[in-house]
This record gives sequence, C-alpha cells and structure tokens, in this order.
Amino acid sequence: MSSNVGLSTPRGSGTSGYVQRNLAHIRHRDQGKPYSTDIDSMRHRPRQPDKEILEHDRKRQVELEVFELRDRLEDEGVDEEEIDTQTEALRKKLLQALERGKGGGTSAKGLKMHQVHELAEAKIKQDNKFRSALGISKNYEEGSHWKKNDEKRMARMETLEKEGRLDDDR
Repeated sequence: MSSNVGLSTPRGSGTSGYVQRNLAHIRHRDQGKPYSTDIDSMRHRPRQPDKEILEHDRKRQVELEVFELRDRLEDEGVDEEEIDTQTEALRKKLLQALERGKGGGTSAKGLKMHQVHELAEAKIKQDNKFRSALGISKNYEEGSHWKKNDEKRMARMETLEKEGRLDDDR
C-alpha cells in the first residue's frame, strides 16, 4: 500500500485491500474556549413552553372529543341534523371551558416524552408550587445571601476605618 497505510498485501486478510478514510472522525476546531465563562449564561433557565403549540394541542383535544361523539352517534344511527347540533353544543361547551382555564391543567405524570412544551409548562408550575411552599420569592437571585454578607462586612470595615480602629495591614 502507498504511504504505509493499510495492509502490505490483501492476501489472506479477507478484504479487498481498499483503504477508506474514517468519515466518523471529528476534527478539532481551534476556535478558543468551547464554553462561555460568563456567569449569567451558566445559570439554569427553564425551557419556556410555546403558547401557540399548547393552545393548538388543547384545541386538537377538543376536536378529538367532538369527533368521538360524532362517531358514536353515527354508529347509533342518529339523524345527521341531530348529530350536528350535539357536536356543536359539545364543541362550544369544551371551548368555553378551555377559555376559562378549566381544561388547561397539565401534570407531568400523564405526559409522554415527545410532549416537550407540555412537560415544560408542567415543570414551571411544579417549580412555582415548590418555591411558594418554601417561601422563596420570585425575584430571588442565587447567591444573594453571600452578597448581603459581603455588603455587611464591607460596611463594618468602613466604619472601623472611619473610627481608626482598623490596621492598614489587614
């Protein structure tokens, strides 16, 4: 083989001797640091659900129930006009319940892994419930306790400097 690549002879190896390059090899990119060193970018931010997708899924659920009613009534042999009036009444009732927010309660237990937006909405609700149970305010900043302690310490050092009781060598 050329350039010392591959077998010297393909005889007895069970191969044709053809050498291919490795397409799965990932080349290193010299673009600097792979991760940002900015503290704000490292903080956890939960995924925000898309409201339009959630609304679409809820309306789709309403139409599914309406279709099931229509199918059941057609199997029973009900008149077409009666089917239309019953399905319209059910659709109105379900859409009004949806607007009032009765049909919007989602829990993570009944959701599948592909329902990303529903899972995100349920997780945000769960986090808010947990935060309120622990008495944590919504504008709580991580590490704010240490900032308060530093501010108190700095204020104490300033007062000691003013009084002249603090040494310069610290």
